[in-house]
Amino acid sequence: MRKSLLAVVGAVLLTLALTPHPARAASLGMLGADVSSLQRTLDLGGRYYTAAGAQADPYDILKGAGANYLRLRVWNNPASGYNNKAKVLQQAKTIKAKGFKLLVDFHYSDTWADPGKQYPPAAWSSHSLTQLQADVYNYTYDVCTALKAQGTTPDSVQIGNEINVGMLWPAGKVTNNNFAPLASLLKQGYNATKACNSGTQVMIHTADADSDANARWFYDGIKAQGVTWDITALSYYCMWHGTLANLYNVIADVRSRYGKPVVVAETAYMYTTANADSQSNSIPGTVTCDGQPATKAGQGTEFSWIQNTARNAGAIGVFYWEPTWYAIAGNGWDPADINGTGDGWDNMATFDAGGKFNSYVKWTA
Repeated sequence: MRKSLLAVVGAVLLTLALTPHPARAASLGMLGADVSSLQRTLDLGGRYYTAAGAQADPYDILKGAGANYLRLRVWNNPASGYNNKAKVLQQAKTIKAKGFKLLVDFHYSDTWADPGKQYPPAAWSSHSLTQLQADVYNYTYDVCTALKAQGTTPDSVQIGNEINVGMLWPAGKVTNNNFAPLASLLKQGYNATKACNSGTQVMIHTADADSDANARWFYDGIKAQGVTWDITALSYYCMWHGTLANLYNVIADVRSRYGKPVVVAETAYMYTTANADSQSNSIPGTVTCDGQPATKAGQGTEFSWIQNTARNAGAIGVFYWEPTWYAIAGNGWDPADINGTGDGWDNMATFDAGGKFNSYVKWTA
């Protein structure tokens, strides 16, 4: 009986997630894509094609599919020379010239920052918490004001990337439920952003779409320490973070609990189980979701369902992570060995191994 009841509840929640509710659902104003690897692909001579096979500007292809907001990660001093301040400034000019809004994702690292690793930049590695507070303020302000000075003021920024248990470890790691050190860093990032441009929205981003309990633990923790933010940002990958019904619940809860807009800052789905290069796929494509196969049609349907779920739960945006990162030699995942590593995301991109766009993928308000 209990199992049967749970099944019924799950079915009801999934129906709520996927069925449009015009009276309640907000539109998705932030129809986003993270294009952080795109400049490297273009510099290497990579080409992009429409679904019909015509060579075209990848920004125009994304806009034609409905995207209106692009995201760029910024690393402090990556060995690759990409995704640093100079490259972000360069790419931001193109993004704004194409009519997109801009989200800047501060990792506060020289390499990837995510729930399992939050390494400080080498230049900050010996700094105390007090010094790191100044570092976060100064670096955030510097990047933001440089963007503003060239006429590409960021519309929003993330203070940290997937900071489930903090950032700038060990000083900013949450241990024994002590959020005070992390909060002191987040406040500096917020203050620096607003000092640069009061209208730039500040996101606090975790990969906590998997668990309402985890999301409450984190955002309750920083709120209790007086942290201010404008948008609650979550990552959602169905093979790691659970069902669409669960996503709906988490979005609806954090939206209500904190009284702030919510965005899904990262999501993606595979279009193939094949691997286009020597680097193993991060998500091999064998673990599919919601009955959707690892095909171009399946990728499009799953992305549509994620957008529907977010919209129905009251979110204001969804960002597809790295849709343009198809496999091309020299654009590896490791900034310390960008030429010697491959692309683990090629089967999750919305452009296939030949650079052709998947026509089933659409961003919808």
